[in-house]
Amino acid sequence: MHTGKVKWFNHKNKFGFIIDDETKKEYYVHAKHVEEKIDADDLVQFDLKTAKRGEECILVKKIK
Repeated sequence: MHTGKVKWFNHKNKFGFIIDDETKKEYYVHAKHVEEKIDADDLVQFDLKTAKRGEECILVKKIK
């Protein structure tokens, strides 16, 4: 499980990016993989899966 910070998330278009705390890489996230509403600067935990365009976040949860 990775941890990171939401860089931005567009609720209208249902996607955004998360910056991994450890690697500082940015990963794409789609709303279908988010378990609760997230916004910019939220701290989250997530897993990664390989997709057509690279790795993307799945099982995204806010860290409370």
